[in-house]
Amino acid sequence: MLDYKKVNQDLYNGKPHLKIINVPSINYVSVRGSGNPNEENGNYQEAVALLYGVSYALKMSYRGSYEIPGFQEYIVPPLEGFWWQEGIHGVDYDKKNLFQWISMIRLPDFVRLEDLEWAKSQVERKKKMDCSKVQWLSHEEGLCVQALHIGPYDQEPETVTLMNLFLQEEGFVHDFSEKRFHHEIYLSNPKTCNPEKMKTIIRHPIK
Repeated sequence: MLDYKKVNQDLYNGKPHLKIINVPSINYVSVRGSGNPNEENGNYQEAVALLYGVSYALKMSYRGSYEIPGFQEYIVPPLEGFWWQEGIHGVDYDKKNLFQWISMIRLPDFVRLEDLEWAKSQVERKKKMDCSKVQWLSHEEGLCVQALHIGPYDQEPETVTLMNLFLQEEGFVHDFSEKRFHHEIYLSNPKTCNPEKMKTIIRHPIK
């Protein structure tokens, strides 16, 4: 069974703890939004529900009459997110209400735009969810620094500090822009995992 965490271990396993990587173009199912991700029943929670609904409709498509050419059974990749705040270099964790974000889940390479549209229609029909915000996203991050953060999300600045020191030692600088963002990949389920043991990959654009 296809598992991108194994196929692209350099992107998802967090080993070594700090590293420089070159991220190729990847296709995602995505939802854009803004505001505090911790807001109960807020925009972010809605986005995550939509992403998983569509992702699992695609994953289970082979059990019905719809056929995706080249389809192979796969494990749904982890939830990811691009995060930024207008006028702020990187992110300020104390100002969560200012967050702009793109929440996303990677799509297998064989999935086409028309397949995504089919999956959206299935979720709308079966789950009565409005999928108008769900979009196809192709994004090439390019050169980045990546680190594995272990612990609560609010302690991420500690890992970011280590990333910044590592960059200085390696002769790189950050390259945040309107198209290059603070990136998080969630390897743990916050609903079931001890916060002190949660694993999150943090990725920053560099030059």
